[in-house]
Amino acid sequence: MTLRVNVPDLAFAAFLVALGAFAFALASNLSVGTAAAMGPGYVPRGLAGIIMVYGVVLGLRAAFTGRQAFPGIAWRPLLLITAAVALFAILLPRAGLALTSLAVVICSGFAAYDVRLRENALLAVALAIFAVLLFVTVLGLPIPVWPQ
Repeated sequence: MTLRVNVPDLAFAAFLVALGAFAFALASNLSVGTAAAMGPGYVPRGLAGIIMVYGVVLGLRAAFTGRQAFPGIAWRPLLLITAAVALFAILLPRAGLALTSLAVVICSGFAAYDVRLRENALLAVALAIFAVLLFVTVLGLPIPVWPQ
């Protein structure tokens, strides 16, 4: 019997097992309690266990589903989405919600290979207006809309 490993699924399975183990370790100091009187560690440990079991099942399935190579990394979307998150963190306190929303949507829009500048700009304006209306007007969050 030869193993035909599905490498992407096996890598994701290993990630899930590691994530579940990490969450289980973080919750190890919390008391579990019982099903009738749940402690603060009951649900985190249960979810961590479910994640680890799912990872093991996915890993076993990946070992026998057929050979598949790990796909290449699309660097442009990875870098531009990361840059958009960093832009949000840097600009929000300085530029306000409206300008930050514009910058983030335009930056992340260029992650697509078929981006059109006019559509991206219109989407940025619409989402900036929506963000201001939602977070400042409707929810009343104390976020500056414009630079101070």
